[in-house]
Amino acid sequence: MKRVVFTIEQMRKLERNPNVQHVTESAITYTSEFKLAALRAYKEGQTPSEIFIRAGFDLDDIGHKKPKHSLKRWRDTFDLYGEEGLAIERRGKGSVGRKPVGELSAEDELKRAKAKIKLLEAQVGLAKKARSARKAEETLKPSERYELIYRTIRAYGMKRMTRYLCRLVAVSPSGYYRWIAAEEKRQVRMAADEQDILLIKQHFEALNGKAGALVIKMRLEQISGVVMNHKKIRRLMRKAGLVATIRQANPYRKMAKATHEHKTCPNLLQRQFDQGEPEKVFLTDITYLRYGNGQWAYLSCVKDGATRQILAECVGATLELSLVERTLQRLLARLDGNTHPEAILHSDQGMHYTHPKTQLFIARIGMKQSMSRRGNCWDNAPMESFFGHMKDEVDFTDCESIHEVRTRVADYISYYNAERYQWTLKKMTPDEFRGHLLAS
Repeated sequence: MKRVVFTIEQMRKLERNPNVQHVTESAITYTSEFKLAALRAYKEGQTPSEIFIRAGFDLDDIGHKKPKHSLKRWRDTFDLYGEEGLAIERRGKGSVGRKPVGELSAEDELKRAKAKIKLLEAQVGLAKKARSARKAEETLKPSERYELIYRTIRAYGMKRMTRYLCRLVAVSPSGYYRWIAAEEKRQVRMAADEQDILLIKQHFEALNGKAGALVIKMRLEQISGVVMNHKKIRRLMRKAGLVATIRQANPYRKMAKATHEHKTCPNLLQRQFDQGEPEKVFLTDITYLRYGNGQWAYLSCVKDGATRQILAECVGATLELSLVERTLQRLLARLDGNTHPEAILHSDQGMHYTHPKTQLFIARIGMKQSMSRRGNCWDNAPMESFFGHMKDEVDFTDCESIHEVRTRVADYISYYNAERYQWTLKKMTPDEFRGHLLAS
């Protein structure tokens, strides 16, 4: 008779039947009353299947051959031991049709040895697959072990080996059967994940693969109207193999150092970039942009410390002092003479900002000048962050002229101010956050 292996749900269903005394994943212990009643009904002409169905058993669960084999065993036991034989559990005690527990034939020992070999072969293959995404020393997860057992049993048609295989890979049989019973839920969850991955991919590809989980979360909420936990987004991005391009530091790039004859200024900000008021703290710096056939462009920007808006920019072909002068003139034109009485312009100690001409211009427009400590990029972190994001998200290598670089920079700054949501700005764009600050 084909051995039936019960799932957790089937076992619970059988335990609710009053004719069942005990259930395991591979065997049912019936009450002595049911056994005697079944024998009487059989003598009266009822078939084994009819007897079990009327007793509340589902033959699809227990197996259609189970009633016939059970009645035969009970008849043989009744003939040898009478009613007392049916009342006593004789499993493992030489009962008819049952082998004593613990005694394995040579054939069973051979089956176990073959099962162990097949399991080890499957485990090697699955472990290689699992370790491809994790460290080599990590062991298989419980779900991977359950899958290993399931594959081995189905691939080689192994019967009555579930407990043995569970013991080999150090998991509980009950855990394995719970995993089997949850297959439908896993399929539903996987289908839902696939739909979410498609939506995440849309935003990931819209930013040319240069968006992380937090950026995608904000775009999902603001554009698609979907609220999704950032941890889930990271999990689904790992599952779909979506890896955001991360900028790498260039160890060979060196910024121009201030000369000794130029005067530096104290660090007035002390990293207090956001002072809650628009156009009070201005951050500025210069970055290098490589384009075309090894050519260089130089971008000078001014950023609002509170709103994160880029208020002025200038792209030049050289690092002359006029690059910073044009940037500050554009900032002044944007402010239209409305300079905050406590305005601060913060920069690094580059020669453009320590130059007497630049310092005189800043003083004339009514701003205090602040500078980072030498070699400390964290003192001007928001400005460095903007440059980093721009280089992550914009490719200048295919630009053939400085004019194309200027156009691409202007387009990105327009997008950055009006469309790029930021987690630390209450999930708003810089332009939206400026309106929020002015309204509050």
